[in-house]
Amino acid sequence: MLTPLIKSMRLRTLPLSLAGVVCGGLLAMGAHGGSWWAFTLVLLTACALQVLSNLSNEMGDHLSGVDGEGREGPNYSMTDGGLTVKQMWKAINAMVVVCCVSGLLMVWMSGSPWWLLLLGAAAIWAATHYTLGKNPYGYRGLGDLFVFIFFGLVSVLGSYFVIAHTIDFDASLLCPAVGVGSLSVAVLNVNNIRDMASDEGLRKTVPLRIGEHCARWYQTALIVIGVGCFIWSPIMFRYCGLTVPFFVWHIIGVWTRRGNRLDPMLPLLVISTFVIALLYGGVAFLFAFLCQVK
Repeated sequence: MLTPLIKSMRLRTLPLSLAGVVCGGLLAMGAHGGSWWAFTLVLLTACALQVLSNLSNEMGDHLSGVDGEGREGPNYSMTDGGLTVKQMWKAINAMVVVCCVSGLLMVWMSGSPWWLLLLGAAAIWAATHYTLGKNPYGYRGLGDLFVFIFFGLVSVLGSYFVIAHTIDFDASLLCPAVGVGSLSVAVLNVNNIRDMASDEGLRKTVPLRIGEHCARWYQTALIVIGVGCFIWSPIMFRYCGLTVPFFVWHIIGVWTRRGNRLDPMLPLLVISTFVIALLYGGVAFLFAFLCQVK
């Protein structure tokens, strides 16, 4: 059971879930200082929520029939028979417990207000109801909105607040929040473009609602907005601009590939998003550190 379970965890998706919290955490540490232990717990909580989301999504797609034989993307453990429904439910429940424990420790160790637990509960709900439940929001074309909110705004601003205990509503913080959110939506969108044929009649994703051609323009806009939010200043353009060729490569791939040939564009975008977020947060942290030393 262990190998199929690890496969279902989809650990390759973790860089995307870490992009926002790494960026927000480094910005907070640079601007206000804070506990590295709290930063570590923020990262662990983000990873736990991502794994919970992946397991829940596989369960929901399996029960609804989305992960059938005609699916364009890779097969997962439940489709291959590596995990039963009962085993997957146990794994999901276990990850809910892990998320709760990690979140409690994060709030306690950071000295954050306890109302943050309500935000944590909302994150767990969002992670488990993308494809699970009686009326999953992912099947109604609302996945993009939830991804933007939780992977972008909540991830960057939330991690910043947990560590700094305050929010600086300025461009240096709001821009990366919007940037990570836009690029995270782009990851979901290119996945949905790939799966349009197998999703038809089973769920309503944005590409199915607007058509494949418009979905590719939507993808291009998301990339341009997302990257633009990271290179808005001369300093950030100098460093974060190093990743621009990889995003251009991704856009070219989205316009020239179809079906399974889009698969390489997913990890390219995930890693590029993590790197540009890390560079943004890292550069800000380094400059703040050097100013303190002087």
